[in-house]
Amino acid sequence: MSLVRSELLKIRTTNTWWLFGLGAFVMLVLAFAFNAISAHFTLQAAREIPPNATPEQAEQIRAQADSLFQAANLFTSGQFFGLLFVMLLGILVVTNEFYHQTATTTFLATPHRTAVVLAKLVTAALFGVVVWLVTTVLSIPAGVIFLRSQGVADHLGEWGTTRPILLNLLAYVLWGILGVGLGVLIRSQIGATVTAALAYVLGTFAAGIIFTLLAQKWEWTGKLQVIVPSIASQLMISGTDLPGNPPQWVGALVLIGYAVVTGVIGTLLMRTRDIS
Repeated sequence: MSLVRSELLKIRTTNTWWLFGLGAFVMLVLAFAFNAISAHFTLQAAREIPPNATPEQAEQIRAQADSLFQAANLFTSGQFFGLLFVMLLGILVVTNEFYHQTATTTFLATPHRTAVVLAKLVTAALFGVVVWLVTTVLSIPAGVIFLRSQGVADHLGEWGTTRPILLNLLAYVLWGILGVGLGVLIRSQIGATVTAALAYVLGTFAAGIIFTLLAQKWEWTGKLQVIVPSIASQLMISGTDLPGNPPQWVGALVLIGYAVVTGVIGTLLMRTRDIS
């Protein structure tokens, strides 16, 4: 716990926490506005399904227009960029030590490297909890107000919306752990943050396009996109099962697998790697 408090002190006494917090807040506002506009038109589309729509398309429209699905989507607004900020902070928790050349001092003060890595993992996970809590506290009231203005049920307190909210918490925690693992693998601060950010943003959209194209020829490949961590996170927070997509628990298992692998590899590397 002393190591965890030390890591938290390093975050609180720098500009990192409020810069990331401000960025997460701005992206939350934009994401909620986008989700609200999308929900408005989706709910309208469900009332007037095009007569030329195929049965699969009609089923997809009805599933997305379900008020439970829209409620879960609104209550977890801001996840995409929120997870990005949590991952980047997890990276900085490690790479800052090498960038500012404090790693030697840290390991001299605490010779047990495993304990140091575990403290960094816990710190990144706690930051994820804080970001999740703030975004959730802001999203839920705004979501309830919007849904009631649309004349649909908000489903607040039902398991269908509670489960995505709790799985969203798990996603924030796991992405913090992923960030620490990436920071150990790529010790260069600039290299790690730029690589991770580009891979997260561009990789998500590229994977979506690739799997969509593959699914047109081989329908079963559409479900494989859950192997992409960011897409697995989005699947976890869907309030209902969408046609052609795996259930939410599959996304959770995939993300847990990534976090365990990166956490273990990061710990083993830090135990054996020369820090100079």
